[in-house]
Amino acid sequence: MERKRATYAELEALPDNMVGEIVDGVLYASPRPAGPHAMTYSRLGAELTGPFTRGRGGPGGWLIYDEPELHLAEDVLVPDVAGWRRERMPEPYRTAFTTLAPDWLCEILSPSTKTLDRKAKLPVYAREGVRHVWLMDPEARTLEVFRLEGERYTLLASHIGNTPVRAEPFEAIELDLPFLWGEV
Repeated sequence: MERKRATYAELEALPDNMVGEIVDGVLYASPRPAGPHAMTYSRLGAELTGPFTRGRGGPGGWLIYDEPELHLAEDVLVPDVAGWRRERMPEPYRTAFTTLAPDWLCEILSPSTKTLDRKAKLPVYAREGVRHVWLMDPEARTLEVFRLEGERYTLLASHIGNTPVRAEPFEAIELDLPFLWGEV
């Protein structure tokens, strides 16, 4: 028997304290991020916006969003942070969601979402051609940097701890990992 595919109406009916996503026809509901998780993605977005969206201390040329809603084929995903090169998205989107896959995105891993992020969402991002994916774990203090090569992601680097790093595609700046982990 074929299972019933989740609908957008079911996603919209979730309580406000939940983040809903539809992956391969399955509705996933996760609680809003806890403090460390939210702090990490907020700080990451802020760190990238100055040099990459505004061109302050960096090359500019990007639009960076916190928690954008992506409608990719039949999947509805909400990465923690995502970015589009301006040549692909010259102006900010004006609707509640976009159907244009980002060029880069970051998922902040938490105990309740890390399996979803790694196992269910990564294949969708690869299918849609998202060139770079970062997986950050504020509890383990790790940043994994992936690049799409063909149909699969290759791990370019795994940064652990508090050492400042440069990570593709934003290697023009140095990321202060202790700041992103909420230590400063």
